[in-house]
Amino acid sequence: MTTPPMLRQMRHDVWATQMLLERCRSLTAEQWQLTAPGTYGAIQKTFAHVVRANEGYLNTYGVIPQPFIELTASVDEIASRLARVRDAVEQLFKSKDLDFDRRIHDERRKMDLELWVPLVQFAHHGSDHRSQIGTILTLHGLEAPELDVWAYATAEGAIKDF
Repeated sequence: MTTPPMLRQMRHDVWATQMLLERCRSLTAEQWQLTAPGTYGAIQKTFAHVVRANEGYLNTYGVIPQPFIELTASVDEIASRLARVRDAVEQLFKSKDLDFDRRIHDERRKMDLELWVPLVQFAHHGSDHRSQIGTILTLHGLEAPELDVWAYATAEGAIKDF
């Protein structure tokens, strides 16, 4: 059976956030608070924001309950909640009867939307903020890991050199 491309995209998103989080674990407490103009904010707050948003997107499908992570969460709490997000992504795609083109009334967001929208936003949002964290790291002379799809595919064994 072929894995749906959207599932692969979401797996990449969680993997990339996890790899960046692991890279940042070695930062000092002061470095976790680094920021740069044009970014969401401090590295720690940005990670918590990404995971909180992912929880919210997945809550649309009932695979993650509220409350969502606090923006002041510790690195360990962020990692724990990211693992919960990863598991919820897998759970979501095990559903055989989910119609992503169906329109729903989302009271929390105060909008009507088709069910594919939160999934696409999940991937876009994470990519945007990981890029911001990468900018913060490199602006302050710190190394940022490769997080693109090529790096993910290589890590997953989907690409092999010949």
